[in-house]
Amino acid sequence: MHEVKPSSVELQIFNAKFVATWQHVYFAVLNALTAFRNKDNISKSLAMEILIYASAQRQILKAMRNLGIRPETSEIVLVIVGDNSENVRFALSKFSTIAEMQEDETVLKLTREKVNLIQERFVISDLELKTIMGKDGLDKALTNLVIERMALLATQR
Repeated sequence: MHEVKPSSVELQIFNAKFVATWQHVYFAVLNALTAFRNKDNISKSLAMEILIYASAQRQILKAMRNLGIRPETSEIVLVIVGDNSENVRFALSKFSTIAEMQEDETVLKLTREKVNLIQERFVISDLELKTIMGKDGLDKALTNLVIERMALLATQR
């Protein structure tokens, strides 16, 4: 049986209602890793740094309020970052068993309800959305604006 060293993986859980596609998560992880590499990180843990970027909030408490889970949360996005794929797969397996969860990537898709929630959470106006929407459509425009908010966080140091 494979045993994972505690420091070999970092886990973060988001409320899926506020996650704008897999790209949102991908760029949050990328920005957090870059912040640690450049020694520009706000928090002491990679998992918390990922939450900070995903929420586009510098304050940890605000980040947790914006994207964290609550007792009534029914759909989550789990992020696992590790030093190798074997440790990540093992951590996912353990977490899935303990949490009795099923993998379902549809929680990352944007619905009209999610678009409204994300717009409100990231303070994105209809005008801002329409301005950049162009030929790419609503989902791409919203995702790009959320990623832009995360990128702006890195410049506010």
